[in-house]
Amino acid sequence: MAFELPNLKYDYNALEPYIDGRTMEIHHGKHHGGYTSKLNAAIDGSSLADKGIEEILTGAGTHGPAVRNNGGGFYNHTLFWEVMSPSGGGQPGAKLLEAINQAFGSFDEFRTKFSDAAATRFGSGWAWLVNTDSGLVVTSTPNQDNPLMDVAEVKGTPVLGLDVWEHAYYLKYQNRRPEYIEAFWNVVNWEAVNMRFGS
Repeated sequence: MAFELPNLKYDYNALEPYIDGRTMEIHHGKHHGGYTSKLNAAIDGSSLADKGIEEILTGAGTHGPAVRNNGGGFYNHTLFWEVMSPSGGGQPGAKLLEAINQAFGSFDEFRTKFSDAAATRFGSGWAWLVNTDSGLVVTSTPNQDNPLMDVAEVKGTPVLGLDVWEHAYYLKYQNRRPEYIEAFWNVVNWEAVNMRFGS
């Protein structure tokens, strides 16, 4: 089956002033669109063509760079759009908040740890809140890798992800990645994150 670029549930400019409309337009249409078409080309005619994206990613280290990079780019961005909302911000629901408090001590400590993971990821990559067998963990991955992959240092189910590639923020924030990370907390769609956690 061919993968399709998902439609956004909000307008490109709906996340302003935190994430600008022009960045969203390019990021979704050009970058995510590119990962989608290149993933389809990479799996066309192969044994991966009828598999779901999560199944593909669990073997990413064995499928070659085109599948690993573009499959990761397709999945990561699909998650990214879902965990943001024009009415975002605030705190997660009770079940997820309890798990965050248990894992990190407090919601504020979690925010600090997640923001640090995003700020200190060298070059391009992602910061993640991951649900693992031993509880919630904050981690980061390079490029378009993610915790579903067999090559990831921390393996588990991504619950929240933040894109820290420059294309995600450079038009508005230039080299000020920490400002972009701080702005992200105003658009986090905790309802979607709660659902990903299972609460």
